[in-house]
Amino acid sequence: MKILYAFQGTGNGHMARAQEIVPILKKYASVDTLISGHQSQLKADFEINFRYSGISLLYNKTGGLSYFKTLTQNNFLKAAQVIRSLDLSGYDLIINDFEPLTSWICRLKGLPMVGLSHQASMSFKETPKPEKKDFFGELVLKYYAPFKKGIGFHFEPYHINIKKPVIRKKIRNLLPDKKGYYLVYLPSFSDENIIRVLHNIPVQWKVFSRYASQSFVKENVEVFPIDEHQYLQCFEGCNGILCNAGFETPAEALFMDKKLFVIPIQNQYEQACNACALDKMGIPNSTILKEQEIRDWVASDFHYQVDYPDDIEEILLREVLRR
Repeated sequence: MKILYAFQGTGNGHMARAQEIVPILKKYASVDTLISGHQSQLKADFEINFRYSGISLLYNKTGGLSYFKTLTQNNFLKAAQVIRSLDLSGYDLIINDFEPLTSWICRLKGLPMVGLSHQASMSFKETPKPEKKDFFGELVLKYYAPFKKGIGFHFEPYHINIKKPVIRKKIRNLLPDKKGYYLVYLPSFSDENIIRVLHNIPVQWKVFSRYASQSFVKENVEVFPIDEHQYLQCFEGCNGILCNAGFETPAEALFMDKKLFVIPIQNQYEQACNACALDKMGIPNSTILKEQEIRDWVASDFHYQVDYPDDIEEILLREVLRR
């Protein structure tokens, strides 16, 4: 069996999931990999056979989705040319983690594909969503990387075809501790905005920044450039995690029994849906980086316990490879 595993390069969650799934697939099939997008800070620990710029969602420094950057800094003509010219007919199955190029090729040419992603969970009506629907956001979730057959991942199994998160072994192998500091990963915010709020809250903050080229300290806020090894060390010992309302980082925080506060990226409907789901679990969230809300969270001791089993190989064998 020959499989193409195609995944989105925007953000780190898709890469983190690929690090777990690709080695399992290679035990049972011949596997090529394809990535499109250009915003991930994680490096692949497996061979990537095809790389494309694709279509990435881009953000401004105040934490919002920038429609202007998304429209002007993506090459839509080049993406259309790839969709028209890339031949995937030699694969028995395409597994797609929210990757638009291969998804549209499969849709237009009728090729066998399974959508295997967090975004796939949004297609089920049982998945929590804000009362106020975002028409454009719903269109993006439905048509950015469309699929006919989908298996989703979410914080809870809201539907039979929604599974619990894939927690990478690098997280499962950590030994959680509480050393008094808080970890911050808010890549959609500038360092200046983060420091301006957090330096007034008298605990130690360790901020991982996509903008910093080297580490620096401002009072009680220490800023690091993105480094996976250092990030995991800080993750292991932190009391809590302040992050955007993506999927992988909040799921890993819940798995590690860390306090969690999320800020969904403005105009990013998927993150609004994630924040809604977390809110139903009692996890605090806010639409902005607000000092008093962060102070209240630091003073709180609320934890939400989860059970996220290491069952992705069973899911792949039972529900993907046997289709």
